Amino acid sequence: MKLLARGRLVDATLSEKDYVIERDRLVEGAYPVYGERARGARIWDADGNEYLDYILAYGTIILGHADPAVTKAAQQEIEEGFSITLRKRTHIELAERLVRVIPGAERVFLLKTGSDATSAAVRLARAYTGRDRVVRWGYNGWHDWAAQRPGGIPNTVRTQVDTFRYNDLDNLREVFRRHAGQVACLLLMPFELDSPEPGFLQGAIDLAHEQGALVVFDEMRSGFRVALGGAQELYGVRADLATFSKAMANGWAVSALTGRADVMAMVGQTHISSTFYSNTVSMAAAVATIDQLADGTVLDRVRRLGVRLQSGLTELVGRHGVPARVHGVPQMPFLGFTHPDPGRSRAMQDSFFAETTRRGVLLHPTHHWFICAATTDTDLDHTLAACDAAFEVAAKVA
Repeated sequence: MKLLARGRLVDATLSEKDYVIERDRLVEGAYPVYGERARGARIWDADGNEYLDYILAYGTIILGHADPAVTKAAQQEIEEGFSITLRKRTHIELAERLVRVIPGAERVFLLKTGSDATSAAVRLARAYTGRDRVVRWGYNGWHDWAAQRPGGIPNTVRTQVDTFRYNDLDNLREVFRRHAGQVACLLLMPFELDSPEPGFLQGAIDLAHEQGALVVFDEMRSGFRVALGGAQELYGVRADLATFSKAMANGWAVSALTGRADVMAMVGQTHISSTFYSNTVSMAAAVATIDQLADGTVLDRVRRLGVRLQSGLTELVGRHGVPARVHGVPQMPFLGFTHPDPGRSRAMQDSFFAETTRRGVLLHPTHHWFICAATTDTDLDHTLAACDAAFEVAAKVA
């Protein structure tokens, strides 16, 4: 609490209670705010409490916190010098790996953050098509064209962006019809809580191409988690551009825009730059991460653990008779409460997640979870036992 009080005096993200958007809110007072260290599938807060971590820095961790091979690669890059004006071999090595494993990746632009990459994709699409309008779906970052809140964003920017209902091709078709000949790109997360219905992703791609628009997949969460080549590999589809970060470097800050060579050539027609894009420490971490994921063993393990967690949760929901639903792909599971009264549903949700946190299991109440390779079957046993007890608490609220 002392750290939190200090932080609220100087940290703008803590001093304003509405900084966190609704979809990312925790249960106030029930969750730790400051952590001291993390290793494997566990984190320790500033008071020394230990938790099994299923938030995993919002999906940036795929191997486990402080993975030794990734740490060693980063340390070696630091010792050699990582901001040396000239490009380093590491830059090429990472780009080559991305071209090799990501469907449709003919060229790569390495950046720092997810918002960097998705915004760069939009700019290249606009340059390539000569159009301004963007149709998007999902969480795509904080820059003007995608921000969740209107403050500080010119209306002229907001009026150039549309969205649509996921898994609804008729709705998407209507959006394109209203803006025929104006759309530069369709940018979407391949999925969030719900998986794409059969034919939806390919249908969306076809609709965009029929209208002369490019397709951009925002694979920040799905990339290097649901498959080595992301959702494009998993679902057998291909976008014109795709963006990656998060699990690509097991938590280190690097992102990538990949795609068709002719579209990527637009980097010569516009301006996208940063002093720190050439910093190679995170690139070395990404190379070490991808090399550990390359044979598929790690990602198969993550999927298996996710299947077991989802099955266990489904069984517990049925046993306790609590109005709840297990969502998501196995690698990114979630539990949502479905009571028809929103107030009761929120109360059940908060009581459930407060109890799991108290029992040392860190699950996010409003954002899907993640599983890493360091998670064990014994960890899942503990997690399901904590959820069993938490369902008892939630059932009393119902």
